[in-house]
Amino acid sequence: MNRTFLARNPSVLIFLAVLALFTIAVTVMSEGFGMGIISTSFVKTLGKTLTLALIAVAMDLVWGYAGILSLGHFAFFGLGGYMIGMWLMYERTRQIVVDSLASSPIPPTDQEVVDAIGTQIFGVVGSSEFPPVWAFADSLTIQLILVVAVPGLLALIFGWLAFRSRVTGVYLSILTQAMTLALSLYLFQNDSGLRGNNGLSGLQNIPHLDHVPQSVLSVWFFWASALALALGYVFAAWIVSGKFGSVIRGIRDNEARVRFLGYSVEGYKLFLFTVTAMIAGIAGALYYPQAGIVNPAEIAPIASIYLAVWVAIGGRGRLYGAVIGAVFVSLVSTYFTGGQAPDINLGFYTISWVDWWTILLGLSFVGVTLFAPKGIGGLFDLWTGRRTPDRHGADLGPDMGSLREKEAEE
Repeated sequence: MNRTFLARNPSVLIFLAVLALFTIAVTVMSEGFGMGIISTSFVKTLGKTLTLALIAVAMDLVWGYAGILSLGHFAFFGLGGYMIGMWLMYERTRQIVVDSLASSPIPPTDQEVVDAIGTQIFGVVGSSEFPPVWAFADSLTIQLILVVAVPGLLALIFGWLAFRSRVTGVYLSILTQAMTLALSLYLFQNDSGLRGNNGLSGLQNIPHLDHVPQSVLSVWFFWASALALALGYVFAAWIVSGKFGSVIRGIRDNEARVRFLGYSVEGYKLFLFTVTAMIAGIAGALYYPQAGIVNPAEIAPIASIYLAVWVAIGGRGRLYGAVIGAVFVSLVSTYFTGGQAPDINLGFYTISWVDWWTILLGLSFVGVTLFAPKGIGGLFDLWTGRRTPDRHGADLGPDMGSLREKEAEE
């Protein structure tokens, strides 16, 4: 980062400072490294929340800045979780199998070990053989590469087909939703190779770290999530602050005009769509080891709709707004659905927040859309005094009247 970048984006330094202070505070109050004020389960919740904030930043890039309402980015998030989950489950099962066969009178062959691992993993779906998609499950390096390669490749193929056909607006949103639904339905099948509805479980048990308590592991993953969010935020701010950011905002506001100026609109959209899919994959790879399980339900279209709601509530077109929206909704959701919010007895009916939370979230989205289109992030604009420049009808550009006061207010 150079001075010019920071001068144009003072919010980046503020965000990093707040995130660093938050990380230090949680570490000091955790059970693993501090005073034990914050439970291990809540540290995991905070770590998962940071990964959700990272995918919200990716969603804001593609929707808030480029105007592409993708209802499929949580599919990339889930794929990232599946890729790392395959290695976690394979290596953990291999440890268990090797330990159990160590006392055998005759040492097992490598093939017998592999067969035993396959039986342990796929016995729940009536199989014992490794599907082709598990070809590299024994290699952590390759699976880490696949965390970004698989979501990126899917986004590249889908985006190339969609953008070259110049599909835009609600039609593109429907296509991304259809892609997500198709992937989810495929993964629900037992012959998908990923254990169908059972998904991949036990991911919180990190191989070769049995001696490390969960209280410590949770803080380690919390640190990793905070670092990923910091790097993702800086990267996103760098993208939107330069020429690339100006072009994608132009595409959002008037795609035809940007194309007329000679820019490759499809190329810009495809690049951004693919990069944000990779970011979503990284976020998923950090989320699911903290959650402990990943299954096809995580990739259902409703998850991507929730993601759009988070960004809208936080304030799209503002990176910090996306983070605020994801953190706010995640923590409030944990409060209402975790049994912490007391039920309200009206006499004739008892309001159970576990059942009413989604309705409350939907009403919040409608309310923000109607009455606060800038979201929670808009409150910071009021606090900092940020306003649309008052041009007083001044001419901007080589021709007279290129930007009048009315246009500046829009």
